[in-house]
Amino acid sequence: MSKSIIIKKNGGPEVLEIAEVKIGSPGPHEIKIKNLAIGLNYIDTYHRSGLYPLTLPSGIGLEGAGKVIEIGSNVKIFNIGDDIAYASTPIGAYAEERIIPEKIAVKIPEGITHKIAATLMTKGLTTNYLLSKTYNVKAGETVLFHAAAGGVGQIFGQWANSIGAKAIGTVGSDEKIKIAQENGYQHVINYSKENFVDEVMKITNNKGVPAVFDGVGKKTFKGSIECLMPKGILVSFGNASGPLDPVNVPKDIQSKSLFLTRPTIGHYFTNQEELQEGADTIFEKIKFGKVKIRIYKEYKLTDAKKAHEDLEARKITGPAILIP
Repeated sequence: MSKSIIIKKNGGPEVLEIAEVKIGSPGPHEIKIKNLAIGLNYIDTYHRSGLYPLTLPSGIGLEGAGKVIEIGSNVKIFNIGDDIAYASTPIGAYAEERIIPEKIAVKIPEGITHKIAATLMTKGLTTNYLLSKTYNVKAGETVLFHAAAGGVGQIFGQWANSIGAKAIGTVGSDEKIKIAQENGYQHVINYSKENFVDEVMKITNNKGVPAVFDGVGKKTFKGSIECLMPKGILVSFGNASGPLDPVNVPKDIQSKSLFLTRPTIGHYFTNQEELQEGADTIFEKIKFGKVKIRIYKEYKLTDAKKAHEDLEARKITGPAILIP
């Protein structure tokens, strides 16, 4: 039996329940793992609340790191004892032990801890596809990233800085300005006090930016459109302030021949080989000091409710993990 967090109905953090779950043995192309660290991500709150519907009852959580304790009969890539990390469906990472398809796991190299790996998969792979695949950020370019002090934002700022790009970051409070600055942002705007559109246009001499990376959603969408130069791209990848309103294509998009995309991690890493390659790129950034991960807080698995409360109250200002 394994302790797991399950949800039987959608709602607030109170619907997260701890349960004893029988795990069984892996199928031919599956591996059984013992989680040693579990990533805490804002998307977990969407699954819990029902914004992203799940078939209930369900586990919760997409990301973790641990050791392989059993392998299926046709598993070729992994062996018992391997250190691995993962970030993908099937959902259910909030657990002591679980079974996952081998195709969603990657090997962790020496020098990368389970705790660091558990914070890197979703946030690191997201950063990877945002700035090198969805839009290929180049040296010398200036781009805008909302929620710069968040988990993805901190990695994005350092990564952009490492390739010679300039990142403008927005944050929601003065306390987060320093966090963003420490993570590579040349300009940081508190959008709760300042009009970020006006500030971005000042910084860019009224040219605007070629790309906006927006994980905030409802509150920032219109302003993000205004910040773009003609033929720019708005990369909408999150809903922290609520889901987007319907888009007025003639007004919002056609007015400057803009591009709008809503990328997801699964479309950019479609098989184990691509996943390992993407993860290795992140691990390399960590090893060479181009990206530094500072874990903001660790919670016990049994304190998942508190972790979600803090996440939604914006009390978490960096990568956080659950420890089984």
